[in-house]
Amino acid sequence: MNFIENIRIAMRGLKSNKLRSLLTMLGIIIGVGAVIIMVAIGQGAKASVAGQIQGLGSNLLIVSPGQSNTGGVKGGIGSLTNMTMDDVNAIKSGADAVANVAPSTSKQVQVVFGSQNTSTQVIGTTPSYADARNQQANIGRFFTDKDVVDNAQVAVVGTSVVQNLMGNANANIVGQTININQVPFEVIGVLQSKGSSGTSNNDDQILVPISSAQTRLIGSKSIRTIYVEAKSSDLMGTASAEITQILRQQHGLSFNAANDFTVTSQSDILSTAEGVSQSLTLLLSGVAAISLLVGGIGIMNIMLVSVTERTREIGIRKAIGAKRRAIMLQFLIEAVILSMLGGIMGILFGAGGASLLNKFAGMSTQITTSPVIMAFAFSVAIGIIFGVFPAQKAAKLRPIDALRYE
Repeated sequence: MNFIENIRIAMRGLKSNKLRSLLTMLGIIIGVGAVIIMVAIGQGAKASVAGQIQGLGSNLLIVSPGQSNTGGVKGGIGSLTNMTMDDVNAIKSGADAVANVAPSTSKQVQVVFGSQNTSTQVIGTTPSYADARNQQANIGRFFTDKDVVDNAQVAVVGTSVVQNLMGNANANIVGQTININQVPFEVIGVLQSKGSSGTSNNDDQILVPISSAQTRLIGSKSIRTIYVEAKSSDLMGTASAEITQILRQQHGLSFNAANDFTVTSQSDILSTAEGVSQSLTLLLSGVAAISLLVGGIGIMNIMLVSVTERTREIGIRKAIGAKRRAIMLQFLIEAVILSMLGGIMGILFGAGGASLLNKFAGMSTQITTSPVIMAFAFSVAIGIIFGVFPAQKAAKLRPIDALRYE
């Protein structure tokens, strides 16, 4: 009996028990579909995070204060208050690989406009922030260096702030006066919408001149973060080294002293985010793959039942000359066909599920070829592995015992 004939016999056997065949494939369908959906969610999250990090600004380096140490108790990263505008000016004048330097200090504030109020984050910075962080004013204008020198009470707001204060993100708030912690500021511009990043809303913020923030809202001259834009991606390492050397000199650190600041690049943030995303994807995919194993066990159980039901058929085939290899191949082909059909239906189920999550749940999903091929190959392997035992059992039956079976 040739291979094609074995496939025909296997297909006839599956067609004669359509419902049982479908139920047998269910574990494979769910397993393959779940793996594809989980990987699609992971890949989508990875792409989304990468896009958001790139959207922070091009060739960006982030300089933060180090850890405070009080009474032997260390604070978190950024808990020191040792960075000032002197550090910013030193980086501007001394780092050749740097294109823009934007200091930043922030505080959670209460904002009032008319009868409406909202809690948001105010960020004190300089005009360089617009280029370094890719934060342009979509309506109106950004504040100028003169506004910083004059301690001008002007503000550029995010679209979420406009929504919260005026009930419509597209309302014209430019020229209006808002009260930030009871201090009046004139709105001179609205930032281009950036959307959300995880639990953080990039549009829920107000930018003001750093001088005004320090003297009128925060009451401290310290700088929370310095955003530095390198001249090119090739000069990121050079810029980081220059910044480190300049700040060590500024802070009077000895040769053996540890840095009291940290310099982080976009690639560092992206690598960390991708690592977390990949670990989560592998974890979820591993859980989903368990259902594939359950599906394989289901295939083995059904094939064992099939061998028992068709014992007399096996006996007749052996009596007329069918060899053990042909009997084994027939039942193994049935198991593989079940897993292949389950794999194909699982791919359709996974692709459809990922598409629905993207459309209706607002989740970013991305289906790539590699996980689809791997999930399908795994489903076929499951069919082979769990189909071998029933096939061997069928092949080992003695003709005389099989013919006597009732």
